[in-house]
Amino acid sequence: MNSILKKDLHAFSRLLGETKDYSLSFLNALDERTTSAVNTIVPKNKLDRKGIGALSALQEFKDRFDSTVVASTGPRYWGYVTGGATPAAIVGDWLATVYDQNTQGVKNQGDISAIVELETIQLLKSLLGLTNAFLGGFVSGATMSNFTCLAVARQWYGKEIGKDFAKEGITEPLPILSATPHSSTVKSLAMLGLGSNNIMKVKILPNNREAIDIDDLKRVIKKLKGKPFILISSAGTVNTVDFDDFKAIVELKKKHCFWWHIDAAFGAFAACSPKYKHLLEGWDLADSITIDCHKWLNVPYESAFFLIKKEHSILQVESFQNSNAPYLGDPLENFNYLNFLPENSRRLKALPVWFTLKAYGKEGYQEIVERSITTANKLGDYIEKSSAFELLAPVRLNTVCFTLKGREEMSEMFLELLNETGKVFMTPTVYRNKKGIRGAFVNWRTQDVDVNIVTKEMTLVLKKIDKL
Repeated sequence: MNSILKKDLHAFSRLLGETKDYSLSFLNALDERTTSAVNTIVPKNKLDRKGIGALSALQEFKDRFDSTVVASTGPRYWGYVTGGATPAAIVGDWLATVYDQNTQGVKNQGDISAIVELETIQLLKSLLGLTNAFLGGFVSGATMSNFTCLAVARQWYGKEIGKDFAKEGITEPLPILSATPHSSTVKSLAMLGLGSNNIMKVKILPNNREAIDIDDLKRVIKKLKGKPFILISSAGTVNTVDFDDFKAIVELKKKHCFWWHIDAAFGAFAACSPKYKHLLEGWDLADSITIDCHKWLNVPYESAFFLIKKEHSILQVESFQNSNAPYLGDPLENFNYLNFLPENSRRLKALPVWFTLKAYGKEGYQEIVERSITTANKLGDYIEKSSAFELLAPVRLNTVCFTLKGREEMSEMFLELLNETGKVFMTPTVYRNKKGIRGAFVNWRTQDVDVNIVTKEMTLVLKKIDKL
């Protein structure tokens, strides 16, 4: 054994202790850590012949890189839809690394960590009020979840017209209908060979909505003259967290032949709250659903899951089966995840989710969701009362979309100066052809005091701009 590796093996306890202490120093100072940083690091491009050992590597990392690690897991990082990591989720993630399992099957005599994954999917369905009609699994994020669901939808469409696309390839364009698809959905269509430009756009509702206009959807369906199609709907659009009318789609499902996919990356967690779960009424009748865990569930990256109706399991296997691996046996009898999703090699992504669900339960997540919405509305109230800002859309759930009133062209400068304070991080957006700013509230740490800190900084930044 290499002498340095052998030394680290005997020093494992100290190595993990030092790492724990460093991790705690990071987490304990998270509220004070900057939310943005300027990269001044010159990357090294030559590896030393001899290693320096884990402790020295840790020290070099702290010396060179620590200052560039921003508080993206902290209470005032409102960019994109970035969650944090609950204490229990960190425990689960640490153990997932220690165990280092390749999560696949449940009957083989080797790793059986898939049992943990299957149980975790059951816990998630219980949290979200979904039935046992779905089979689920973990992937790296919403993009791969959408990819997985739409791959099975592609196979479903092929069978409807007498084709096996998994074996034969795509032979014709597929009718794919959507109103406000997320960019990850569009990216998935490109990767699947379905074409990112092949979405048949359905109109959205008037009066500052992003949801499907059901009357226009009916019109588009009529033009298809009975041809099967794929419908991609939204449970929480990015800018305004709008939800499509699932009850109306359920009625259409009774009359027409289509695969119904819901992108519920973060909007799914509205189901945790009795106040907001009505937004998802009817979603349990979808064919597939995408949900992210590293957003509102607050577990570390990379974690998302898909849900696909069990009645489509054969189509799922046809899409992902390792068909040249007979030693794996019948995929439906000898369940193995590598026959049901894209990756063959995959860590135990379910473990952080299992820990955080068991630790905090339904009440814990109801509180996180409702507090996120309350703090989003607090920022929304500040904007509405301010003469300097205006909301671009109502605060429907946990995202605030706004701009500078009468000075839209200065929104980018304002945001740059605001993010430079290191007190908050938000992202630019464009909504209805207007430049704006977007803040998403999903972090379990965010409190009213954080909104107070940010609105104070917003006021100070405005004064700077006024002096320019």
